Amino acid sequence: MNQIFTVEGMTCGHCEKAVTKALLSLDVHAKVVIDRTHNNVQVDSEKPREALAQAIADEGYRVTV
Repeated sequence: MNQIFTVEGMTCGHCEKAVTKALLSLDVHAKVVIDRTHNNVQVDSEKPREALAQAIADEGYRVTV
């Protein structure tokens, strides 16, 4: 299932790596694409949307959608 999140606070490559690592720790088979310019995180995963959003939030980023 492909899901898109709007994530505030990602400003650099380290941020991208932190969010990607958090999502992959939840689902090792997830496909993660991050577009910092538009504050988007696209995740292809079977995990529930709430769990994915929480993994991002646990890294210190605000998930708005």
